[in-house]
Amino acid sequence: MCKECGCEGGGEPRIDNTLAWDIKSPLSNLFNTSELHHHEDEEHGHLHNHDHHDGHNHDSHHHEHDTEHSHDHEADEHVHEHKTVELNKPILEYNDRIAERNRGFFIAKGIFVINMLSSPGSGKTTLVYETAKRLSGKLRIGVIVGDLATQNDADVLRKASIPVVQINTGTACHLDADMVARALVKLPCDNLDLLIIENVGNLVCPALFDLGENQRVVLLSTTEGEDKPLKYPPLFHTANVAIITKTDLVTAAGFNREKALENLKKISHHAVIFELSAKTGEGMDKWCQYLEKERAKVKSGGY
Repeated sequence: MCKECGCEGGGEPRIDNTLAWDIKSPLSNLFNTSELHHHEDEEHGHLHNHDHHDGHNHDSHHHEHDTEHSHDHEADEHVHEHKTVELNKPILEYNDRIAERNRGFFIAKGIFVINMLSSPGSGKTTLVYETAKRLSGKLRIGVIVGDLATQNDADVLRKASIPVVQINTGTACHLDADMVARALVKLPCDNLDLLIIENVGNLVCPALFDLGENQRVVLLSTTEGEDKPLKYPPLFHTANVAIITKTDLVTAAGFNREKALENLKKISHHAVIFELSAKTGEGMDKWCQYLEKERAKVKSGGY
């Protein structure tokens, strides 16, 4: 389960309606990723299908320690090796291993990857859609969308004529590196310049999970209020880019632009800041130019 909130207590993640654990990650062709297939069991403190010297398998075993040992059975004169897993093995440690492998995969493919995060309703999908339209013919874009349920956002984004993969997390309030690794098999990774990962709408748990991205992009909508960076500092502090969205609603929402910028510069002091409206197009050119520049860095080995 999620180390912080226990959100993964039920429900199975699916990728384009296929059970995630039934999809073999493309990373398995580049790395030794056998632990990808044991993740669910590791969380419960056991592994299935242990290999034995006598050529047969035994049912899964629970052990309260993290050592490897063997039993010498005189009766049948053979030795069983039992793999054991520490019951409290950190989920984030596992995630970070897979994230590093994702990152290596992206570097090898020359793909610039952003992890887009925000609270629900901040305009992520609309921003991604308009970005894809403006960069058509300039950058080859693919998208991974994370939601607890429905294919709605993926359906919208496919209208921009780009490859899109929908991850439904079930009950999880965030994407993790393993889900992303498995979703990659559904994308034409050899023909992508930019991969946008639209994370689950949440300002808490996603901050903890590295997905292997080059940059983390956080959105702050004018309809949310200018104090979001102060309320959720971990996420805003880890952002490489902060975007104030829905600038066309500043007046209607009573949004204090100066205060919002002050809060962003206080918490996200190292982040590049954009102000834009995907609806009217205000600020979109600067945002798209930034993406083109960052993709060029990847192509030249700058990351």
